[in-house]
Amino acid sequence: MNAFLLLTDTPARAGRLAREIAALGPSLIVDLLDPDPSEVLPDPAAVRAVIADVVFRGSTAVAGIKRHLDRVSGRRPPLVCLLHEDTPRARSQVLALGATHLLPADKAPALLAEVFLPLNGGEAAMAPAAAVARADEVLTRILALSREGIVLPEAVSEGAALIEGALRRTELRTWLDVVRRYDDTTHQHCLLVAGLAAGFGIRLGVRPEDLRRLTEAALLHDIGKSLVPHEVLSKPSRLDAAELASMRAHPVLGYEMLRGQGFSGEMLAVARSHHEMLDGSGYPDGLRGAEVPDLVRLVTVCDIFAALVERRPYKAPMAGSEANAILQGMGEKLDQDLVRAFAPVAGSVTP
Repeated sequence: MNAFLLLTDTPARAGRLAREIAALGPSLIVDLLDPDPSEVLPDPAAVRAVIADVVFRGSTAVAGIKRHLDRVSGRRPPLVCLLHEDTPRARSQVLALGATHLLPADKAPALLAEVFLPLNGGEAAMAPAAAVARADEVLTRILALSREGIVLPEAVSEGAALIEGALRRTELRTWLDVVRRYDDTTHQHCLLVAGLAAGFGIRLGVRPEDLRRLTEAALLHDIGKSLVPHEVLSKPSRLDAAELASMRAHPVLGYEMLRGQGFSGEMLAVARSHHEMLDGSGYPDGLRGAEVPDLVRLVTVCDIFAALVERRPYKAPMAGSEANAILQGMGEKLDQDLVRAFAPVAGSVTP
């Protein structure tokens, strides 16, 4: 079981990928547009993983991938989908296929090496890039289901566990560097905030159960954005009044989405109140001082910091020290005791 089944709509491109990952093992390339690929199909028992190297736009390539997955359904190997275009449509198609890994196509060779490079014990390494990819898969499922009004606590716990595990084994800056490779702004932001929160909590030495609550809350804080139009979320310029109102609706949308799904009052408060400011200038409820819970205060610091240091097509990321200076300059809007405690975390972040 040592061959990659590389399904593609562009054999030349797949050939380059096969050469770049040759150190991981052999690859068998199958052209999904070939009407009769039977002569090159491997024994299903010999397939180490299926790699889908296609542009997810239409149904033809997806149908071809499904046919080959049916051939190995008896012992389903990992399905790695390479995203050439990181769009909601592409992610929904990948989700429907049951992908175990979603990787940006331009970083595929390095990320595949981190996912499949064996350790001494023979198990696949969970390096930072692989942990980010796994956490992003979970986040993809969470956001997709949330559009149907469903948020599964067990999926949130799984994502938080992946993030915590990675942050215990690697530096925060490494996690952030990998997350910044992702083009989808909502995914990048949620993973950044959750990683910052987990790293901050680990540095503070919080109890394991409290760290899990913090990481879960940070991962879910922007869940309401799954109901905000994609064109508003991805707009590279200033939002107009209607678009701003749509964006500012996400805390209430997230709160309503999580109610009745088994989440604690703390989690609900983070979803609804992470844009509240201690001086009453935030939204949606204009809370002041003690009305803003401690967990919300902590996630808010991570949320603002992440927005300043993340990479966007239309802005360069700030250095951590510069972003931290902005947090300090916000004065009574934020819990400055938390901001001071956060400073060493901020100082470790590079542009």
